[in-house]
Amino acid sequence: MQLDAVDQRIVALLVADARSSYAEIGARVSLSAPAVKRRVDRLRSSGVIKGFTTVVEPSAVGWTTEAFVELFCTGRTTPAQITVATRRHPEVVGAYTVSGEADALVHLRAADIGHLEQVLERLRAEPFVTSTRSMIVLSRLVETPTPVPALE
Repeated sequence: MQLDAVDQRIVALLVADARSSYAEIGARVSLSAPAVKRRVDRLRSSGVIKGFTTVVEPSAVGWTTEAFVELFCTGRTTPAQITVATRRHPEVVGAYTVSGEADALVHLRAADIGHLEQVLERLRAEPFVTSTRSMIVLSRLVETPTPVPALE
């Protein structure tokens, strides 16, 4: 789907504050609330907007330890296998196939180092994982939602 300038502004406003009303957005993009709703419905049905969510500070719910783990896998491991395996672990907040030596990069959050160690043991027990390399996050410096590119 091709986004026009109004669609891009609507998406940017929703990224900034998904709780904005259609009337508030409409005032910013010079459309009525029903027109904004129709556009948002179209953006959702076409998959541009995947959903709305609440962003929770991990430490507020006791998940104070964060790590990125490189997975090294057996030769014929598929991205689908990695997806299925990593979804079994609630501590996995992201998993990606990557270029370079590792086959995948997994983003984990855990309550503490002991919990992180348990998660690593479970990941290493997956039949296709041959080894891992972990990097524990000391501090998050930049964390932003997906940027919306400006029209030229």
